Amino acid sequence: MALYAYKAMNDNGRVVFGRLDAINPIDLEMRLKRMGLDFINGNPVSQGSAFFAAKVPRRELINFCFHLEQLTRAGVPIVESLADLRDSMAHPQFRETIASMIESIEGGDTLSQAMAESPRVFDGVFQSLIRAGEDTGNLPEVLKSLVEALKWQDELAAHTKKLVMYPAFLGSVVLGVTLFMMIYLVPRMAGFIKNMGQELPMQTRLLIMTSDFFVNYWYIVIGLPIAAAIAIAVAVHSSPRARHRFDGVKLRIPLLGDILRKIILSRFAGLFAMMYGSGITVLESIRATETAVGNLVIKEGLERVGAMIGEGQSITEAFRNAGLFPPLVIRMLRVGENTGGLDTALINVSYFYNRDVKESIERVQAMIEPAMTLVVGVILGWVMLAVLGPIYDIITKLKT
Repeated sequence: MALYAYKAMNDNGRVVFGRLDAINPIDLEMRLKRMGLDFINGNPVSQGSAFFAAKVPRRELINFCFHLEQLTRAGVPIVESLADLRDSMAHPQFRETIASMIESIEGGDTLSQAMAESPRVFDGVFQSLIRAGEDTGNLPEVLKSLVEALKWQDELAAHTKKLVMYPAFLGSVVLGVTLFMMIYLVPRMAGFIKNMGQELPMQTRLLIMTSDFFVNYWYIVIGLPIAAAIAIAVAVHSSPRARHRFDGVKLRIPLLGDILRKIILSRFAGLFAMMYGSGITVLESIRATETAVGNLVIKEGLERVGAMIGEGQSITEAFRNAGLFPPLVIRMLRVGENTGGLDTALINVSYFYNRDVKESIERVQAMIEPAMTLVVGVILGWVMLAVLGPIYDIITKLKT
């Protein structure tokens, strides 16, 4: 199937725009007609445009799983449940995805097969869990587990955003203060100092040279970081090798890298526990979660774990040899494997990391604010010393 951008008209005569998966324009027109829309025109969306397409928010997926779980538990057929969700869905892209799923199920596909046609919305872990629920006849419980897992992932995402946004905000404040002093404040002080007619000390000359650079080449000071960020983003998205190096660098950043590793491993442990508890085999669970971790370095480690388990090593031995988890977590996995409660052990691992992440973020935030204050204080101290030093020398000479 291809993704089409369409233009259609609803029953009220209002023109609507959207995107929908279809085999060809005729299939697109038929799908829109079943949604109560009259087809006007439509064009395939290129892969580059699809990359920048709006993503379905996690909150929408949570609501979808919650309502589908309630309806299936009440005995409502899947197609009718999806039709009710489609009619009540506010997000246009997700509404079109559900409409496409209804088409596929009416054509003979299962729910998991219909979801597989929309990998941008339902990832491999989601599809594997739904397939396991269908195979075991326990779909409502799987959907309930998905709701809890998505809520937990939303909380982890909030922690990650908090970890990144707070230093970025304080760094922007420090950069703004520095630019203000170097471009506006120091040049005015420098003119006064130069008119005093005496030899300037080294720190004053250095400050004036720095200020002149900011004034004359402000576009480099501002544009270079932006250009570097864009270049890194393009390289990361276009080159797997650059993405691997970037992911490795992120894990080695002092303080922040260790927290990021814990967030990734917490996400992996939670998803692995949910999949294993749903009846999916260990190797299939590991393979499905490899792409969900979002870091190529950790993904390679999980691939090594899967290979070692496939060669006959125990789960505990494989994870210990891969060097992903600390000894405390390895001991928890060993106990879970020996007692037959591996899913419970993995849930405990996820809880262990989740609590550690919250505490680590709080510690880092407590350290960042005084560190940024110290940076601003050092810059202000340098400016004051460079400006007031010559003035103090003149006052001293006048007294003598």
